[in-house]
Amino acid sequence: MTISPATAPAARSKRAAGAARPIAGAPLTRRQYVTISVLGFIALLAVWTAITVSELVNPLFLPSPIAVVQKLGEQAANGELWADIGVSTYRVMVGFLASTVLAVPLGVLCGSLARVEAAVEPIIDFIRYMPVVAFVPLTILWVGTDDTQKFLIIFLGTFFQQVLLFSDAVRRVPVSYRNLGATLGLTRTQILVRIIFPAALPRIWDALRISLGWAWTWLVVAELVAATSGMGYRITQAQRFLETDLIIGYVIVLGLLGLIFDQIMRALGRNFFRYLKGRS
Repeated sequence: MTISPATAPAARSKRAAGAARPIAGAPLTRRQYVTISVLGFIALLAVWTAITVSELVNPLFLPSPIAVVQKLGEQAANGELWADIGVSTYRVMVGFLASTVLAVPLGVLCGSLARVEAAVEPIIDFIRYMPVVAFVPLTILWVGTDDTQKFLIIFLGTFFQQVLLFSDAVRRVPVSYRNLGATLGLTRTQILVRIIFPAALPRIWDALRISLGWAWTWLVVAELVAATSGMGYRITQAQRFLETDLIIGYVIVLGLLGLIFDQIMRALGRNFFRYLKGRS
């Protein structure tokens, strides 16, 4: 089709308007987002119920949602569920906070100082590929079987990943920000503390959300061996007696705990970094 000179500007404007149209469409409202999320969970529950009702799988291997809820109700009634949640949450928070307190300054230094990066990052890359599960027997030999061993496993599983995530967040700070600080006569330390770290903080917070999920995963690994309480310990005990309803129930509770903590982190992030809301 031939476009005349008179219609060419209009055609170009239409193409430009089409190119500027966002692929994802209009953003969802909070109510729409929650509604779709709830429907997704309902659909998953419906599929699970359909499989168990049709008896496609032996109930010994996949109990029904009702059986799982009943088992969790028993655990809640005798107090074991709440005790396990309390112990596991305590272990995750201590191990995660210990890792974060050390990883934040080290990651910021790696991301902002080339010499620190050269000295530390290759070692971090080397260690982070070592399977943390292999350290479980070593940590038992090193510190025993008390909570310190659980803290150490969670620390090993999150610290090295956090350092790399935090350093990457710092590297994403535009160089123009640093140049501005130098123009204003700030020292390197002042530029790092007043400009680089605040600019990288939103991405560091996102990295904290991600690594908190890893901490919950490593908690279960830590509690599967040499533990007498906690969510992982209860799952191990249920496995010995083929209590799949209890295993699935505790796995669901772990997922719910992770979701709750993640939503808390998201809410805090929206509150801390409100100034990012209007940015494209």
